[in-house]
Amino acid sequence: MLSRYLLWCSSLRQTSFRRYATAVREQQCKEIVNENLENARPFKELPGPSKYEIIRGSMLGGEYHNKTYVETLNLLSQKYGLLFRFPALFGKPEMVMALNPADYTTIFRNEGAWPVRRMLEPFIYYRQVYRKEIFQGIGGVIATNGEDWAKLRTAVNPVLMQPKNAILYLNTVLEINDEFLERIRHIRDPHTLEMPDDFHDDLNRLTLEGVVGIALNTRLGMIHKNRDSPECKLLLKSIRNFFDYSEALEIKPSIWKIIKTPTFHKLMKSLDTLTEICNKYIDEALKQIEQDKDGKLTTEVGKEKSVLEKLLRIDPKIAVVMALDMMMAGVDTTSSTLAGILLCIAKNPDKQQKLFDELQRILPHKDSKLTIENMQNLPYLRACIKEGMRYYPIITGTMRRLPNDVVLSGYRIPAGVDIS
Repeated sequence: MLSRYLLWCSSLRQTSFRRYATAVREQQCKEIVNENLENARPFKELPGPSKYEIIRGSMLGGEYHNKTYVETLNLLSQKYGLLFRFPALFGKPEMVMALNPADYTTIFRNEGAWPVRRMLEPFIYYRQVYRKEIFQGIGGVIATNGEDWAKLRTAVNPVLMQPKNAILYLNTVLEINDEFLERIRHIRDPHTLEMPDDFHDDLNRLTLEGVVGIALNTRLGMIHKNRDSPECKLLLKSIRNFFDYSEALEIKPSIWKIIKTPTFHKLMKSLDTLTEICNKYIDEALKQIEQDKDGKLTTEVGKEKSVLEKLLRIDPKIAVVMALDMMMAGVDTTSSTLAGILLCIAKNPDKQQKLFDELQRILPHKDSKLTIENMQNLPYLRACIKEGMRYYPIITGTMRRLPNDVVLSGYRIPAGVDIS
């Protein structure tokens, strides 16, 4: 009894000491943060372009006219440094452009429990205002922020974010990849073995076929069977238009918040087309699920229940919107990532040979199949994928609206200011 009492006292002392030490560290951190804030240069001294410079520079003959977003950022950073203010324009609030990697840790450590980012506002407008009767308050992971985003992620993460769940769809992906390899053999130059100039269109078809296979457990035939289908072509065109028009309204100076411009109406029309076609496929998948209550289709060897069917058990409304998000946002992003990885490999023949040697060792025959087991023995392939994604990221960065003041590159940035 005495020994147990002494052990309890010892444990209590250790716990109390740890709590005290943690409290001391937190207080020290707060004092350091407060000192940094007091010593930082005021926000009003942060340099940046004027509204006139941005508007004039974006017009015909201007410095930023016909420049990409990255090219424009490079020009501005050469003038104003790696941290500068971007003025409020046409209903969009002022924001800070943070291009110094040393500031990124500070930004992400101060984002709070529920990160807030301002992005894709025309897309959010479409779901919350323009077609609110369709989405009924379910914005999806793209169009939500804060606590609503956290609740949605909590609901869908068990289905979408578990690595073990991705493995379940390996056979579906391999089946689609085999079909794509046949397509490559058919379209490549017989002498140089190079792909045609529009190869990115084929990559889009590959990723759309894969996304639909996983999300809905169905095949569209985008690669071969229904390649020339008007509906398939319209779907791909609408996806491209969605990204092009979104860039014009979201990234470039636009008055769409004040006056609904022609580009705004084109985006709404493209989103209507996307929503209509995708919902058609989703409705067909829902009918298939209803008809297959006994699970005969998904109990075939190598078959797995679709993401849509799994999410239906959680919330039918969320299931439909998430399937829609996967089809709309998962295609161009995945194909662009794949294109970047392939480009890195193509531009480095020595690394390409090293990767080929590893693959040939694990998959020695033409009919060798990729499995869960042999995937664990492809470290160089994983390295190539990571390096390709590092070198050619699908987006240039992200945005955060912090709940408290922070110091970035010596300047005090107030809470509530968008930082990109």
